[in-house]
Amino acid sequence: MTGPVTIRIQETDFDVAHEIAGLTKGRTDIGAVVSFSGICRGDEDSAKISALTLEHYPGMAEEEIGRHVDEATSRWPLDGVTIIHRVGRIMPGENIVLVVTASQHRQAAFEAAEFLMDYLKTSAPFWKKEESAAGTGWVEAHARDDEAAARWTKS
Repeated sequence: MTGPVTIRIQETDFDVAHEIAGLTKGRTDIGAVVSFSGICRGDEDSAKISALTLEHYPGMAEEEIGRHVDEATSRWPLDGVTIIHRVGRIMPGENIVLVVTASQHRQAAFEAAEFLMDYLKTSAPFWKKEESAAGTGWVEAHARDDEAAARWTKS
């Protein structure tokens, strides 16, 4: 990989455009930038959500994300990666996660972004608790996320 890698876990919000600009400023080798931003929804299966609280294992989370970024850069010709994941209490409409991949060509950027996001949904050491009128509870893993991630398993 010829570009920067940024991995941040933080409580504060982030600006998607600012992060993309920071990754691409002064670069003429990048032909494609793909970004995915995950936003806190206000409902889940018809139940209103008042907030999410995300927790992580400090140090381990960054290391595990870095390991998967290394795998992405070995699979695709990337010229930069930014991953930001928020922790703490997050309200509906606020940003949760950002994945940005840059490459000379769009296919690599798209596939790498999907790969990294599928990993973050299924295997990254984060835990999510939902708050609603019915109370609070930890969010269970979804089979659909595991199915999406399974397509990246090397045979």
